[in-house]
Amino acid sequence: MRARGVELVTLPDGIPEADLIDAVADADLLLMCYTPITARVIEAAPKLKGIVKYGVGIDAIDIPAAMQRGIPVVNVPEYAEETVAEGAFALMIALAKRLPAITAAVSRDGWIWPEQRWLGRDISGATLGLVGCGKIGRSMARMAGQGFRARVLGFDPGVDAAAMHTAGIEKAHDLQAMLRASDFVSIHCVLNDNTRGLIGKAELACLRPSAVIVNVSRGALIDETALVEAIVAGRIGGAGLDVYSVEPLARSGHPMSALFDRDDVILFPHLTFFTQEAMRRLEDDTLARCFEILDGRPVTVRSFDPRLRAQATGVSFG
Repeated sequence: MRARGVELVTLPDGIPEADLIDAVADADLLLMCYTPITARVIEAAPKLKGIVKYGVGIDAIDIPAAMQRGIPVVNVPEYAEETVAEGAFALMIALAKRLPAITAAVSRDGWIWPEQRWLGRDISGATLGLVGCGKIGRSMARMAGQGFRARVLGFDPGVDAAAMHTAGIEKAHDLQAMLRASDFVSIHCVLNDNTRGLIGKAELACLRPSAVIVNVSRGALIDETALVEAIVAGRIGGAGLDVYSVEPLARSGHPMSALFDRDDVILFPHLTFFTQEAMRRLEDDTLARCFEILDGRPVTVRSFDPRLRAQATGVSFG
């Protein structure tokens, strides 16, 4: 960007709103990740031509305020779809094969012998239930179904049975019924008012005592208090988590603190997206969107999020 003559001003993530308001007075472009871009920030930037989220989630941006000003908002939704699916599968298979428990025991004792507590499970022949069957969910289905010969069920009111069948997924019309039938559950849906707390106490109660749940989407899709209670009480078989309602995690004083140091839980620090290949794609796509805006061209929106698809000014849909 500097090579193109752009004056690049870098600010710390989490900058206070008042300081950000001062900083954007002359901004043509706002490039952000997690820092909230409020209506007040948008109002304070009279020259602003666009907002680019270098990542997927757009919850931190006041999109209606941007639309009112005719300022396009765009994210980078495709850079890590396969990457995150691989991460979800890695969490699932690690728990199925008891890798956290066994590697910890070997590190501690030097060797272990076959005992009931180390007994793992196969993915082949098991049933995977997908909550959300978009691109990441379909990649997960391919890995589990074609790759490991698992049966794959999917709950997603926005995807019809024919599209699921093409992806190797059996459509489930009832979430709780699918959960009761699943050995493993993996969550791959967006967070909005309809999906917040989608997996609550009643849904967790549907899971088998041996079932493993994986979440690489958004922490608030699960009632985390109910999840902690279910795991600690031994009512489900375990969890692989990469996302949390409150980030970062902490070993004490955090809603999920009770899950540290458990053999049946993997706590990953929101890094399933973080690979060399995904970061290169993120950089390339982010710069492409920035240059579209700075050059005065319509910015390409590849996301199917209705909040971004509702835009009518300064955008083209790819």
